Amino acid sequence: MEIPEAAAPVGSFFPFFLLLACGTLVAALLGAAHRLGLFYQLLHKVDKASVRHGGENVAIVLRAHGVRFVFTLVGGHISPLLVACEKLGIRVVDTRHEVTAVFAADATARLSGTVGVAAVTAGPGLTNTVTAVKNAQMAHSPVLLLGGAASTLLQNRGALQAVDQLSLFRPLCKFCASVRRVRDIVPTLRAAMAAAQSGTPGPVFVELPIDVLYPYFMVQKEMVPAKPPKGLVGRAVSWYLENYLANLFAGAWEPQPEGPLPLDIPQAAPQQVQRCVEILSRAKRPLMVLGSQALLTPTPADKLQAAVETLGVPCFLGGMARGLLGRNHPLHIRQNRSAALKKADVIVLAGTVCDFRLSYGRVFSSSSKIIIINRNREEMLLNSDIFWKPQEAVQGDVGSFVLKLVEGLQGQTWAPDWVEELQEADRQKEQTFREKAAVPVAQHLNPVRVLQLVEETLPDNSILVVDGGDFVGTAAHLVQPRGPLCWLDPGAFGTLGVGAGFALGAKLCRPDAEVWCLFGDGAFGYSLIEFDTFVRHKVTGCHQGWAEISREQVPCLGSNVACGLAYTDYHKAAMGLGARGLLLSRENEDQVVEVLHNAQQQCRDGHPVVVNILIGRTDFRDGSIAV
Repeated sequence: MEIPEAAAPVGSFFPFFLLLACGTLVAALLGAAHRLGLFYQLLHKVDKASVRHGGENVAIVLRAHGVRFVFTLVGGHISPLLVACEKLGIRVVDTRHEVTAVFAADATARLSGTVGVAAVTAGPGLTNTVTAVKNAQMAHSPVLLLGGAASTLLQNRGALQAVDQLSLFRPLCKFCASVRRVRDIVPTLRAAMAAAQSGTPGPVFVELPIDVLYPYFMVQKEMVPAKPPKGLVGRAVSWYLENYLANLFAGAWEPQPEGPLPLDIPQAAPQQVQRCVEILSRAKRPLMVLGSQALLTPTPADKLQAAVETLGVPCFLGGMARGLLGRNHPLHIRQNRSAALKKADVIVLAGTVCDFRLSYGRVFSSSSKIIIINRNREEMLLNSDIFWKPQEAVQGDVGSFVLKLVEGLQGQTWAPDWVEELQEADRQKEQTFREKAAVPVAQHLNPVRVLQLVEETLPDNSILVVDGGDFVGTAAHLVQPRGPLCWLDPGAFGTLGVGAGFALGAKLCRPDAEVWCLFGDGAFGYSLIEFDTFVRHKVTGCHQGWAEISREQVPCLGSNVACGLAYTDYHKAAMGLGARGLLLSRENEDQVVEVLHNAQQQCRDGHPVVVNILIGRTDFRDGSIAV
């Protein structure tokens, strides 16, 4: 007879399920305690009587990092940080559009060697900055964007101007963070400032929700019910909110390190530097192309200038490197770059990228040995093994590399006939410009002649800001910056509308300089309203006509659609905004120099000036559209 196995008693499962339930409950309670900072609050109390606010922590960090200006368009989300900056002596500069604030911060970063800072309000205030942030990313400008946000408790609940701001800026910024507690403001900002300047510099974004910026008593008023609720659920909710609030402010005012963190700046490997020295030492027709990265800190511009002069290699200068050698330096070759690159046997691309500006690398001869140095490996190798191939690709700081190159080539000289050949090509091209300047145009003034007169008028302490398409390309051929860090253009993104912000940042960084902003007609439309801002900041401006797209669209596609702009009385519009306005046209073409001198004097007297120059069309840059 078979005896069946005894079934397990049902009651034996109850202890297991009870243990599992208790464990889950304990884990949930511990998780809630962690989120509410209950353990942290045991050691770090909240000063409920304090009227201090998170904006003070923001200002303390900015001051410790040497920030002198914060550019903004005010909004309630960020008011505390603006007030705190003002109290600590950081100048708050308000603009008429958020994009101008970021462009101004970009210019400040380029000229000062520190991080440029812009603060804007939540939602549309932040979305208005996207173009300027992308421009800063592509130009390698260390910019800190501070953005307001809805209360931490109300995010993702349909609060006013609440959007997923971090997702929007992550593709544009090196570092993105949202501060969730007041005590986190200082370490988050320090990390952001270090990230902006380390490696390949670029923009960073820190989101500051409204409840981490305002004082305890104001946040408490909005977050916690004034009257104690009745019922178990109401009391539980009230308990949660009170502890959430306490966690926001626990340890908020305890001392923390505020100063800069160490920066991570890549340096070229000694072995690579030595190989580059050997390649360059054997060159007969060396050529150097310096780009904006060469002017990044920590190498001062004057040391880089001396190094390039000592090296003795003829060079082309682009981006922020324009003006590095001053005006009319014998090593600075300005014209016929493509032809020179075809003839050179060794080319050093120092902070220059093989993008559309170098025809993606197609301008090089297959027999040329190319040395490229860049902080960013991806940009350094752009289009390599397709149209060109580097002999040495060196990832590291450009300025430091050039200094080491000079050390390794001490006493090295090159035959003077190579430089003389390039200089003669320059002279021939400039003679062509003079001939074009003398050709009458059908209507208004010859833009080539006007720019030649601007070049002759610029003082030694001038800073040039160029904003436009065709006009920027023309000005780059005809107008020379007087020294290092005296030229500001958008960079690789080619953004229209940078002019007002760049001019504002430049004038604040160098108050003794004359800032000349050369606007194209279309670009000026983006900046006109900012003359309301310029009234407080003494900026000289000139504007020209929008011609680039029309020049190619009409012959190629047979239509001028969307390209036509009327000749507008911009000088009168500027006068309506409190600036001074002057007009140059065919009627007073013999007075161009006098009008420019008049503009200079009015600027010295404290007035921003618009010189509205009506220009005609020439064939100066036919066939040079960039795509």
